[in-house]
Amino acid sequence: MLNVQHLTHTFPNAPHPILRDISLSIREGEIICLLGASGSGKTTLLRLIAGLEPITTGEIKLNNKLINQVPAHQRGFGFMFQDYALFPHLDVESNIAFGLKMQRRPKAEQQQRVREVLTLVGLAHFANRRVDALSGGEQQRVALARSLAPQPHLLMLDEPLGALDAALREQLALSLREILKLAGVTAIYVTHDQQEAFTIADQIAIMDQGIITQLDSPEILYLTPRNHFVANFLGLHNILPIESYDGTYAHTPVGAFLLETAAPYVLLHPAFLRIMNPTEQDPTAINLDVIERVFQGAVYQYTLRHTSDTTIKMTVRAAAPYIPQIGEPVQVMIREGGIMPLED
Repeated sequence: MLNVQHLTHTFPNAPHPILRDISLSIREGEIICLLGASGSGKTTLLRLIAGLEPITTGEIKLNNKLINQVPAHQRGFGFMFQDYALFPHLDVESNIAFGLKMQRRPKAEQQQRVREVLTLVGLAHFANRRVDALSGGEQQRVALARSLAPQPHLLMLDEPLGALDAALREQLALSLREILKLAGVTAIYVTHDQQEAFTIADQIAIMDQGIITQLDSPEILYLTPRNHFVANFLGLHNILPIESYDGTYAHTPVGAFLLETAAPYVLLHPAFLRIMNPTEQDPTAINLDVIERVFQGAVYQYTLRHTSDTTIKMTVRAAAPYIPQIGEPVQVMIREGGIMPLED
């Protein structure tokens, strides 16, 4: 539905482009998250697609039609921002109907559409409430309803949960995805929060210094990161330098691992690691010592140290039959698929 091709953007007097050769495609009904740290270029990319910034080079096409020169208000896109931008002196119904009034829709049609989106976001009985009397989560739903009411071609959300506390963000992220899917809307969602992106997105584009470093589904992204930056950004810190590669084995500080291709690094993915019970034996296991154990509810977070002074991080279920103590030597086995090469 939306195609971005070779988009590059430089702000006046800036020494370097803020975006460099960005290309991506979004299918109808898909939710794509732009995920990255502050300054990575994700909000600038959103603003260029929205038509709020002029394009330096590249093309943006909506349903195969070039929209580079189409003004923002004529693109038919919806927006939802962190501060919601609701009108505090108006009630919920009037806030939601605002975009419909701008489209000059008949009064009866406005009322019908307001009822539809209020039901969609779970606020069917809130039409006459003043928005300044609502909780933060309720205001977020009103802002979403207002964005959805005009039935935009594309909904753009810039850190919409950023002003809420962590527990409410987690709860509303699940609701937000459900609502967007029920509405059948195509959406671009900007966030710096990894868990938020994993909860909401069909596809995630991880951005760094103006480029997309990897674009994949949440599952593929987490289980098979492509390079050192993506793995580290996702909290997968078991990244080992490959000291030598003989065509079959990659030699690292903690041992040699079978690898099909040469690479500068290898990742020992924590999802594939298991601390063996003391009665088990496996000659391929890594010998380590427990130096830290942190209880996190459903799991323990372990930090283990090798004799090379390399540390490995992994989790163990809190209900696991064997919970090693700090200072205890352990053996860690790596399940098939848990060793992967990483590019720079």
